[in-house]
Amino acid sequence: MADLPLRPGSTLGIVGGGQLGRMLSQAAARLGFDVLILDPEDDCPAARVSAGQFVAPYDDPEALTALGRACGVVTFEFENVPAASMERLAEAGARVAPGPTALRVSQDRVEEKTFLNAVGAPTVDFHAVATLDDLRAGLERLGTPALLKTRRDGYDGKGQVWVRDPAEVADAFAAIEGRPAILEAAAPFIRELSVIAARDWDGRMAVYPVGENSHEGGVLRVTTAPAIADEKTLVRARAIAEAILDGLDYVGVMGVELFDLGDGVLLVNEIAPRVHNTGHWTQDGCVCDQFEQHVRAIAGWPLGPTEAHARVEMANLLGDEIERWSDLNGKADVRLHLYGKAEARPGRKMGHVNKVLGPI
Repeated sequence: MADLPLRPGSTLGIVGGGQLGRMLSQAAARLGFDVLILDPEDDCPAARVSAGQFVAPYDDPEALTALGRACGVVTFEFENVPAASMERLAEAGARVAPGPTALRVSQDRVEEKTFLNAVGAPTVDFHAVATLDDLRAGLERLGTPALLKTRRDGYDGKGQVWVRDPAEVADAFAAIEGRPAILEAAAPFIRELSVIAARDWDGRMAVYPVGENSHEGGVLRVTTAPAIADEKTLVRARAIAEAILDGLDYVGVMGVELFDLGDGVLLVNEIAPRVHNTGHWTQDGCVCDQFEQHVRAIAGWPLGPTEAHARVEMANLLGDEIERWSDLNGKADVRLHLYGKAEARPGRKMGHVNKVLGPI
């Protein structure tokens, strides 16, 4: 295992080859690193900007062994990578960041909320659901409306359904195909905020300004940052993020989504142990964006500055909205970021635009 900090010219591994892997690889290249991608899709978006690719399933033992041997550190770009794959890498002697524990915790919503409450990061009340009777008991305890989500998988609004009346219990359980689930109490929040934070191997932290998020149909549409918020809220958001990263002995960048209930009261919605969609604004609002920050953290380099030099509105381009590229790419206050995906399916994230609203 190579000593830290990794020297320029070292090789980093990324499990996952989508847009986050692509932007991580681009950031790594700017710092002089080579990147190898492991992804089952040949010629995936990240592979086209990287030094090479292992085309294999995420749990392929031979590919994982080869990746670990070739790289000074291995990371991942999304939280549905099998935790067992990262554990296999670590057990074989590869340096893995973030560690498998963060991945395992984030992949199970009951385990995630249990962990969050244990480290002082409050969440909505919740009830584990394995059977229809569990769902009925949870609804009786939490009241209506309540949100039923599968314990594992599911993102961008998938794998979840609102239960607004006890009579809807059977239909709701059928809608998630009777899978193990979590029932969450409704949160009377004013808005959703998020915070992007990084932690290095020695426990030092760097936290970006808080962003405010707007969703449609469970999918993030816009993040505006820095958010307009009082000092009490900002201090609390930072404290929550730091408690989570310390609790996981985390290395790398993490996204933390928060419900703002007002007067500095925040509840954690969920965590993402990776660079995060709500942090894309940092590419044009900060000297060191979240992608470079993640590379710095896992490579043992000093963490970069997180102060914002501009207020930015980040908007996702979904599906055929990618065809707006021609209109957007000539605007002086807009920077276009495209992901190189071949097919523009409805709701698929094809890129994003950062609109600079003005200096800080």
